[in-house]
Amino acid sequence: MPRYDFRCRSCGATFELNRPMAQANDPATCPDGHPDTVKLLSTVAVTGAAASAPAPSGGGGGGCCGGGCCG
Repeated sequence: MPRYDFRCRSCGATFELNRPMAQANDPATCPDGHPDTVKLLSTVAVTGAAASAPAPSGGGGGGCCGGGCCG
């Protein structure tokens, strides 16, 4: 189930809620009971083998006009 981050406009508290995507934009009440909250934008970090692969070095890249395949 996705996690959504919220901030209370009344007290400034930030909190997270786990809820179905269908309820992503439903109103949320902060833990202190204030109803005036806003959903925060979240960033997603993706890691894996591709993230740790070394960057290519040397002159030019692949493809047309970058890898020496065109005269």
